[in-house]
Amino acid sequence: MHRGRAYLALTLASLFWAGNYVFGEMVTAEISPVSLTFWRWAFAAIPLLVFAWAIERPDWRGVVREWPWHLLLSVLGLTGYTLFLYSALGLTGAVTASVISAINPATIALAAAIFLHERLRGVQVVGLVVAFLGVTVVLTGGDLLAVLRQGFRIGDLLVVGAVIVWSAYVIVSRRLATPPITATAVQAVIAVVTMLPLVAVVGIALPTSAAGIAGLAYIVIFPSMLGYAFWNLGAAAVGPARAGIFLNLLPVFTVLIALVLGQSLEPVAMAGGALVLLGVYLTLRVGRSKRADASADVTAP
Repeated sequence: MHRGRAYLALTLASLFWAGNYVFGEMVTAEISPVSLTFWRWAFAAIPLLVFAWAIERPDWRGVVREWPWHLLLSVLGLTGYTLFLYSALGLTGAVTASVISAINPATIALAAAIFLHERLRGVQVVGLVVAFLGVTVVLTGGDLLAVLRQGFRIGDLLVVGAVIVWSAYVIVSRRLATPPITATAVQAVIAVVTMLPLVAVVGIALPTSAAGIAGLAYIVIFPSMLGYAFWNLGAAAVGPARAGIFLNLLPVFTVLIALVLGQSLEPVAMAGGALVLLGVYLTLRVGRSKRADASADVTAP
């Protein structure tokens, strides 16, 4: 995939996932995180399989040979991550959860440097630091001592758990030879099957209000089907460290969606969002200005 298209795919994935925060908070007010996670993948699995067959024409024997990796990735990225996130949204709110999640690029880049031997340039490190400062400004409302005085809420810790699980998903996914849309489809099927014992114990429900049904439909179509497919396509093209930087856009997009839905935006949030965008620019600028170092473009373990 051309790098420009990969960047577009990663940007769209971040936009769709930002909507997942806002609509996920809305839907979990009606049904449990377990119900939302189960229905999300139950409704998305078949369309994803159809897309995979039509677009990628995968070698299903090769897919089956990689079943242990698909099982692990399904548990990490499709079941574990979404359960952590949806459990957190009712406790910490969509905007705050997306801001905390923006530390993901730092954790992904660090894991890629340790396990995949991807080199981080000085400008990339500066970009990560600037983006993290933007996240900190939004999270604390401009008061950097607020976290020390108030501590982290349970919802904040659940989001941190989601960050750790997603970082592991990104790194492990580099071992797959399965095409990205096919991988997402297979892992969605596995997620539905592996959740059946949990569903049998705790039960599930569907939203009943028009807003809840619309929110579930959005989550199935955009964050689940298109978001994961675009993310896998983009990450496979540019590598996990650079792809992870796009997760800094999550709080920015989440705030914009919140504005569209009528919520107010504080000037501090605008300043923090500007810092996040600056951090993204500094990190991506390396790929254009420093072509000599091939390690900046590592796409395989």
